[in-house]
Amino acid sequence: MPSVFLYHVVGDLTVGKPEMVEFYETETVESAIRAIGESTECGIPVWKRKSHVGMIENSETRLQRFVGILNSLDIVAFLASTECLEDQDKAIKTPVSQVVVPNTSLVKQVDPATRLIDALEMMKQGVRRLIVPKSMGWKGMSKRFSILYNGKWLKNADTPNSSSNNNLTINTNRPSSSGTSNRNKFCCLSREDVIRFLIGCLGALAPLPLSSISSLGAINSNYSSVEASLPAIEATRKLPEDPSAIAVVEPIPNGQCKIIGEISASRLWKCDYPAAAWALANLSAGQFVMGVEDNVAGRSLPDFAVNAAVDDGNTATGTGSTRLRKFSSRSIGFNPGNSIRIGRSIYRGRCAPLTCKTTSSLAAVMAQMLSHRATHVWVIEDHSDDILVGVVGYADILAAVTKQPASLTHVNRPEGLATLV
Repeated sequence: MPSVFLYHVVGDLTVGKPEMVEFYETETVESAIRAIGESTECGIPVWKRKSHVGMIENSETRLQRFVGILNSLDIVAFLASTECLEDQDKAIKTPVSQVVVPNTSLVKQVDPATRLIDALEMMKQGVRRLIVPKSMGWKGMSKRFSILYNGKWLKNADTPNSSSNNNLTINTNRPSSSGTSNRNKFCCLSREDVIRFLIGCLGALAPLPLSSISSLGAINSNYSSVEASLPAIEATRKLPEDPSAIAVVEPIPNGQCKIIGEISASRLWKCDYPAAAWALANLSAGQFVMGVEDNVAGRSLPDFAVNAAVDDGNTATGTGSTRLRKFSSRSIGFNPGNSIRIGRSIYRGRCAPLTCKTTSSLAAVMAQMLSHRATHVWVIEDHSDDILVGVVGYADILAAVTKQPASLTHVNRPEGLATLV
């Protein structure tokens, strides 16, 4: 077990983190779209409101208010329904309680003194966010004192029985007003935060970072996919949980599949949601991910309506008019530059899926995910033309870095390692 997991605690990763602001289930889809654009992992935790203002909660009662995590793919899939497309104004005013999938196991509250290895085990089991109390007295723990203090495992930082000379815990002699003001303040630690911390400790994780993802068993072959010729809406019939992504593939004669794109929460993170919903409902999966323009194979794409207040004489009465807009790949965030021709179709550069090879190093994959703010990387065969073999997500990386040395297979030096340095 790498010592970095034993010498660090959760509090070390939360220093400088902003205070968590709860997003309530009574908020609208429109508000959720704005909040998701500022979130990590392309999603936001959704909470029920407190029964009364000012109530003091413990960990159990706080987690009872947690509903689930709402991401961009959930919203686009919701807006792509027939009812929502008929009345987009009404759809974006819908409370998120009608959109979010309830799952109370995705969030867990932990103490700042929780060992990093314990936090990783929670995330490996499906926890996506850790809620950590903020403290005026917490400044992070040093390597020397993060595991043991006076021969005992560190306890809750706010335990009244803590030793009075323990400078690593909250100073209980502080004025009571300070303790009260921070009692209900928390920060949120995501898996992206953990990966970002780990990539700064690559030396301490050696030789794991230089090992190939295939030798570490980090490639997940249980991924969701949809054929490019099928309607894009088919991808949303049963949304995958983790990672929230569906590969768009083209079958080839030998029974394998080539990946040509993806429909995912990270790809739709900061898109034009109404335009993406229209495209999801009206185009094939291949057209959706390739970034089609106004014409496909000589067929003109239909206009779709966007409600907007324009200066047409109705402004004075407070009413707006509906204008028609041509669908374009630009409207859902695709960049029409740097296109690549595949067969008869044009493959838009920016919508190309994020991929790596089976021989790619763990460190290289981690760097890819962080630089693109992606929740996953698709894995293709080494000497093939985009033949899809699996996907690597946050949970797969956390499982790989916590592997015991005896469980590792032979270590392959990845090709193209020089590109990492």
